Amino acid sequence: MFESVAPIVPVRDLDAALARYRRLGFATRAYDGPQRYGFVDRDSVSLHLTEWAGHDPLTTAASVYLYVTDADAVHASWRSEVEGRLGDPQDTPWGLREFAYVDPDGTLHRVGSPLT
Repeated sequence: MFESVAPIVPVRDLDAALARYRRLGFATRAYDGPQRYGFVDRDSVSLHLTEWAGHDPLTTAASVYLYVTDADAVHASWRSEVEGRLGDPQDTPWGLREFAYVDPDGTLHRVGSPLT
């Protein structure tokens, strides 16, 4: 039985990335060890962050899809908090209300909720 998943996202600066996710409403913590690694959690969503000196947002970026109950509410709460590019919510032909956010590390976050 699969119970959960936690994508590992490359970042250039772990401390900056943890602060960014904290502003977006995630609980954050750095790994207590020699590796530059961190954890971000919000409700049942978990992401792991790995600081990678060779990370290039143009060639080694990641993508995650976050299913939420209300994409418009998440968008409104993120609007003043994000660094990077934040798209407007749109209704999709596949039955979701969604928007895209690309952070300074190049990670694409697609955020969507079911259309009612």
